[in-house]
Formats: sequence, structure tokens, C-alpha cells
Amino acid sequence: MEMIQKVFRKTRMFGELVMFSHTLFSLPFAVISMVWAAGGIPSAHVMLWSLIALVGARNGANAFNRLVDRRFDEANPRTAHRHMPRKLLREREVTLFVAVNFAIFILAAGMLNPLCLWLAPVAIVLICSYSYTKRFTWLCHLYLGFTIASAPIGAWFAVTGQFAVTPFILGTIVMLWIAGFDIIYATQDIEFDRKTGLWSVPSLFGYEDSLFIARSLHMIMVVLLLALFFIQGLGWIYLGGIGAAAVLLAIEHNIIKPSNRQRMNVASYNLNQVISMVILFCTMADFFLR
Repeated sequence: MEMIQKVFRKTRMFGELVMFSHTLFSLPFAVISMVWAAGGIPSAHVMLWSLIALVGARNGANAFNRLVDRRFDEANPRTAHRHMPRKLLREREVTLFVAVNFAIFILAAGMLNPLCLWLAPVAIVLICSYSYTKRFTWLCHLYLGFTIASAPIGAWFAVTGQFAVTPFILGTIVMLWIAGFDIIYATQDIEFDRKTGLWSVPSLFGYEDSLFIARSLHMIMVVLLLALFFIQGLGWIYLGGIGAAAVLLAIEHNIIKPSNRQRMNVASYNLNQVISMVILFCTMADFFLR
């Protein structure tokens, strides 16, 4: 019984380490991409291995980021409670977790098609390199969005094995969305980033200008979502979903308060999880009910 409890405890800690619940940021757009690519519900084989690939890549990338940033997390009062600074998870354990998840990702990519398998190592390099971008560029937020944008792009490749314009528009939407709320979240660390020499939009441009940049990125995101209305020949349900997402984004920008961690978590995480699910539900309803 004690061994089982230990396993569950470690599993929970790894889930917290990689913020598994945040899979809702990329998964809905990957599902949309797969359905559009297949012209309906993809085969069970594609759905299963695409989901495994997504989870493996995301878990590996997040754990790698925690591994690389462990010294900064220890020094930052906001992140000092995380598992690695508190020695709840050892470096060796996290390194093994990274390797296993990337191995699962490559296996899943190989089960999909040759293009996915060929691109898998490239994807690993890209998503891992994000962890170093705050050391030399304030574009790190866009790069984070760029790596997560691989979810809808990869999902399209998983179904068709071919390049197309639509998944790259979806990917750009994800990139702008993620970058926008990552900038909002980073406003909490302006002084820490400046003190330690880390690069970010808030540390370079300051609080007000950073929020303006985040709003601008989200406005472009909404414009691109509207562009897909015409490109994909979508209907009023999709349009209603985009309207609801725009309202939620406006609420997100109105409740920001860096001194209030709970508000920042709601603005940067909770609301955005709702936004992604609203877009998914309305897009799928529009596709299948028209």
C-alpha cells in the first residue's frame, strides 16, 4: 500500500511539474486541425497516436524547461515553491521523465506517417530551445507560442501527411494567443528579470507598454480567427464562438493586477483554458451541425 501511495504521489508531482492541466491550451486547436484536415472525425488510429504524440512532446518540453530553469526558479520568490527548488523531484528523475516522454513522442510520430517521424526530432530541438531564449531575446514569448503552435500544424500533418495553408494560420493564432498571455504573466517578474539579466517584453518595455503589446497580439489573433471564417466557409456558430472568445480576452486584459497572484493566474491561465474550449466547442458545432 505504501509503495502504491508513493507511485501516486510521484505521478501527481510530475503532473504538477509539467502543468498537465494546461494541455487545454494546445489540444483544442489540434482537434480542430485534425477534423478540418480529415473533413470529419479522423480515424481512431490517427486520433490515438496524435494525442499520445501531443502529450509526450508537451510533457517532455515542460519538464526540460523546469530542468533548465531550476536555478532561476530557486532564486525567484514567486517560483521557489516549485518541485525542483524544494527538492521534491531530483534532477535525475526529471531527466529520465524528459527522455521517456520524448521517446513516446517519436514512437507516436512514427505510428502516424513518415512526414511526422521525419519532423519529430526537429520539433524536439525547437521546443527544447525555447528554454534558453529568455537568456538572450525578449522575443521569447513569441518563440514559446511558436513551439506550442506545432500542435495544430502537427495534427494536420498527422491526418494528411501534407503541407497546407490552414494549419499554419491556426498555428499563428496559437502563437499570438500564447505570446500575449505569457507577456501578461511575465509582468509579475519585471524586477526579477531585470536584476538577473533575463530577457522579456515586460523587463524591456515596462508594464504599460507590455500590456499594450499583449492586447495587440490578441487583437491580431481575433482577426485571423475571423479570416478562417471566410477561408474555411464557416457559419454563425463559429462566429458566435469567436465573439465570445473576444469578450473573454477583453475581460482577461481588464482584471490584470501583478500584485495579486490569484488574479494573474485567472487572467493568464483559467480564462484562456475557457477561451480554447469555447473556440473548440463552437467550431465543432458549426462543422457538424451545418
